[in-house]
Amino acid sequence: MLDLINEIRACRACENHLPLGPRPIVQASSFARILIVSQAPGLKVHQTGIPWNDASGDRLRDWLGLSRQIFYDANVVSLLPMGFCYPGRAQSGDAPPRKECFPLWHSRVHSQLTNIRMTLIVGAYAQNAYLKDRRKSNMTKTIRAWSEYLPGYLPLPHPSPRNNVWLHQNPWFLEEAIPKIRQKVARLLS
Repeated sequence: MLDLINEIRACRACENHLPLGPRPIVQASSFARILIVSQAPGLKVHQTGIPWNDASGDRLRDWLGLSRQIFYDANVVSLLPMGFCYPGRAQSGDAPPRKECFPLWHSRVHSQLTNIRMTLIVGAYAQNAYLKDRRKSNMTKTIRAWSEYLPGYLPLPHPSPRNNVWLHQNPWFLEEAIPKIRQKVARLLS
């Protein structure tokens, strides 16, 4: 697995399209039991080289009930973004993840993640790629039906502070879904 991770970190496939240049961010181990598939690294993650090292990561760890120590233990949690590099800014936040990474790397990484028991798919880009025609008519309905996708997948909204309005409009997520999701994660890791 280490050879593949090093190959990903050396990738320059979309170098000409990245405003800050390539810096692929990935965490994976064949021992990991949880896989988190997400969007793409943000600016702070690009600068530090640490996945989910921002307010979104703080919220995601809280949702899952995971400490930083457990979250960043590659033998427990693998982190696989749809686009491995920071894609730059768009009008209302970060640009979408580059499309090169998914076909180049995801199936190769998955082939070595032989102990995954739960795959969290965070945000619309990951849900579109992984759930395909199993998605509901919109992301809210997909997330509301999260238990229907178990045991294979667990769809989540992006934990970005930009989604505070969504969280306010959907209080059931924090009140009903998160406690059950935390229990599932805790059982998985016990």
